[in-house]
Amino acid sequence: MGLLRGLLRARKLLLVVCVPLLLLPLPVLHPSSEAACAYVLIVTAVYWVSEAVPLGAAALVPAFLYPFFGVLRSSEVAAEYFKNTTLLLVGVICVAAAVEKWNLHKRIALRMVLMAGAKPGMLLLCFMCCTTLLSMWLSNTSTTAMVMPIVEAVLQELVSAEEEQLVAGNSSAEEAEPISLDVNNSQPSLELIFVNEESTADLTSLMHSKNLNGVPSITHPIKTANKQHPSQEKPRIVTPCPRNQELNRKYRSHHDQMICKCLSLSISYAATIGGLTTIIGTSTSLIFLEHFNNQYPAAEVVNFGTWFLFSFPISLIMLVVSWFWMHWLFLGCNFKETCSLSKKKKTKREELSEKRIQEEYEKLGDISYPEMVTGFFFILMTVLWFTREPGFVPGWDSFFEKKGYRTDATVSVFLGFLLFLIPAKKPCFGKKSDGENREPSRRMEPIITWKDFQKTMPWEIVILVGGGYALASGSKSSGLSTWIGNQMLSLSSLPPWAVTLLACILVSIVTEFVSNPATITIFLPILCSLSETLHINPLYTLIPVTMCISFAVMLPVGNPPNAIVFSYGHCQIKDMVKAGLGVNVIGLVIVMVAINTWGVSLFHLDTYPAWAKVSNITDQA
Repeated sequence: MGLLRGLLRARKLLLVVCVPLLLLPLPVLHPSSEAACAYVLIVTAVYWVSEAVPLGAAALVPAFLYPFFGVLRSSEVAAEYFKNTTLLLVGVICVAAAVEKWNLHKRIALRMVLMAGAKPGMLLLCFMCCTTLLSMWLSNTSTTAMVMPIVEAVLQELVSAEEEQLVAGNSSAEEAEPISLDVNNSQPSLELIFVNEESTADLTSLMHSKNLNGVPSITHPIKTANKQHPSQEKPRIVTPCPRNQELNRKYRSHHDQMICKCLSLSISYAATIGGLTTIIGTSTSLIFLEHFNNQYPAAEVVNFGTWFLFSFPISLIMLVVSWFWMHWLFLGCNFKETCSLSKKKKTKREELSEKRIQEEYEKLGDISYPEMVTGFFFILMTVLWFTREPGFVPGWDSFFEKKGYRTDATVSVFLGFLLFLIPAKKPCFGKKSDGENREPSRRMEPIITWKDFQKTMPWEIVILVGGGYALASGSKSSGLSTWIGNQMLSLSSLPPWAVTLLACILVSIVTEFVSNPATITIFLPILCSLSETLHINPLYTLIPVTMCISFAVMLPVGNPPNAIVFSYGHCQIKDMVKAGLGVNVIGLVIVMVAINTWGVSLFHLDTYPAWAKVSNITDQA
């Protein structure tokens, strides 16, 4: 038994050592570029799937094995690890760090909740809309970590108000079933929590050995000066309920339990839906964009604007249908009662909950100068992205003499750079404010500092994406991608929609157990070869698969938002599987409908494009 325990403890080390040794006969017995590239690809994929080493560290395997086996030169491999998408991410993270540092996202969230009121149905819709909106620009994990404490505090306020009603003897028939709920005596604060995606308490154990997907969030609260805007006060953290206390958590009524489950799970699903909307919403879409641009450099069809035009209707339809699904599953079909906006029909607990949210919003005070600057830059960046190459009219890029030199990364990096220069304190021309002579360094502090940027920048994802580009480049130059495509000629008898559907179903299953970046990095080269072999427009397969990889919503280990929601203790795994299966099917159906309707006209999917033919000829050469 002692030997067995020792082997179990050292299983990751054994896997790291044994896998390369067991696969070594492949390049030794078959000394070719294809075999060597396949060896590197399989070793890296095993490391990613098993997570025997961190994802970022596993992504460095091609950097030394490709030159060792003569697949690519070291300088060629190194060039794959820093691309245009990396610069895009750098600029976006600068703006995201400013948004989170000055609590602009919290102001937006609370304001939207105030607009919805405390009716369960409208509260559900409001939180889903708010989470979706924030997740378009921030990482899914960061958005969920910010919204869940607000949801938890609102839920506890609902229950606290209900208890007050019971004490006063005004309980309703619905509240008469005493199944109880333990509520903390102290009222929780509606403040942010920042989740460290690598070492979060309880979160790591929930996810076992699976790393977190998507672009990581801020790992620690950002410290600011004491004399700042009220919104910059030190956060008080609403901690999730440990899983070993879940059995002790009881609810006063079955309806309360369903509300808690519904609101908690909806945050995770809404964060996933929002991430689909923009090309910078998730790491999977960024990986897809850079791989596509590298594989098909002559194709100028996918940018921020075209992706948004395609995905925004998908997100909107998914949001509405998912809201109906969650409402029907947990709250029933009584939409008239749960979604009424009439003030006359509000219960005592709903009024108290709205009062509590109003108090928290008032604590933020008036909008500050840094918030206004950050909001302006946020809007400006979006507008410049949209208008660079709209497609239907000439964009601002056409004003320059040399075309094609500017990308979305140019805009994001430029605006991110300006945030390091603009002072966080409103300039007073010719006037001296209090304390100006005493603290000149604080007066000149910019909107964000390099330390703020470092805390937010997901370097592991950058290395992981670079490793995926290196694998794809090696597969292309060695001829492995062409060989894989030829092995899939048996699928040529199937119609294109069936090939895409099978690929989407496959990745939807795999991504429940394997991290999203690893899944898309493994499948992209294979699907490109498959599309070229079957003479299908590559986008017809790549775009739906990229979106379906994000639908890892059935298990706590599926993605970080799932794990964060699960850690609060309101729902069990069976609840996540039941609700997540419905969301998964909804997303798959809507994506397949979209790619076969407006996607065809937007990306010209009904023809095999010339840029794919050029790439295919280059690979064969």
